[in-house]
Amino acid sequence: MVYPEFLQNGSTIGIAAPSAGVGDDLAGWEESVHFLKNEGFEILETASVRNDADRSADAKTRGEELTLLFRDLKVDFVMCAAGGDFLDECLPYVDFDAMKINPKWIIGASDPTGILYPYTTLCDVATFYGLNAGSYGRTPTPDYVMKNLEMIKGENLTETSYPKYMITPPFMADKISYDKDSDMTCSATELSVKGRCIGGCIDVLKDLIGTPYDGTKEFLSRYRGDHFIWYFDNFSLSAEALYRTLLQMKYAGWFECTEAVIFGRTVFESSDNGMTYEEAASMALGDIPVINRADIGHTAPMMTMINGAVLNLVYKNNRMTLSFSLV
Repeated sequence: MVYPEFLQNGSTIGIAAPSAGVGDDLAGWEESVHFLKNEGFEILETASVRNDADRSADAKTRGEELTLLFRDLKVDFVMCAAGGDFLDECLPYVDFDAMKINPKWIIGASDPTGILYPYTTLCDVATFYGLNAGSYGRTPTPDYVMKNLEMIKGENLTETSYPKYMITPPFMADKISYDKDSDMTCSATELSVKGRCIGGCIDVLKDLIGTPYDGTKEFLSRYRGDHFIWYFDNFSLSAEALYRTLLQMKYAGWFECTEAVIFGRTVFESSDNGMTYEEAASMALGDIPVINRADIGHTAPMMTMINGAVLNLVYKNNRMTLSFSLV
């Protein structure tokens, strides 16, 4: 596994918009950019970042702009501007060979899973799942943002779950305020396991299964001896759709040698026949230990995950600790 150079004071962050543009909230965007600059980083935006559209540009332009940041030797680290719905369209225009030749960390959340997952599984380069570039401008700065900064600087790769969370997702709220006790559960009373970390937004991952951008088989083959820990951020799949998706992944061999599966909180929950999300996971995954409603994904606080790293996962007394090792 290739682990690129972490951010340092003076590093240049290249920001592309392979999914949506940020033009619908330029004031919030400026706050995020200002925050990153105050942390000591230089910022380089591609041309489409500030466009106000669900597609920041046409598919070819988006793919080429992302690739440009990896070819540019002045860029040290890459961020995705925002989430969205249409990133998959640009994948044929992303030069993964160029990304592999010039490996750099890339971070994103939600729709950018479509870039992070093939980059890690096909190119063997680690990636961060946690925040998009437009998520750093909150005032006061949330604790999970500061923790994210520690991780992308390589200062501390251990995280602990939070005692409270926020019912309203951050993208629908003016401020971050934790207002509910943690409802995280685990299928085991205690858990202590180790494995390669891999996952992302399951709404996006399901569309990669069996495509040229699905490097799961190669990844599992390379690191079979390490075993695996999966994490899934479910934005809006119904319980039944989640169950069917997990079954498809299982039939495709995704869960071989799996030590545990972590699910974040679903933002928009629904069920056609009364199935719960816990039932969906249990029915699909059988005896694999499962943590539900963890601090991962679209709700706050959100923990930062490292695709490709070895993860030591401990669950005890309703708290979860994640320690990542770059080996």
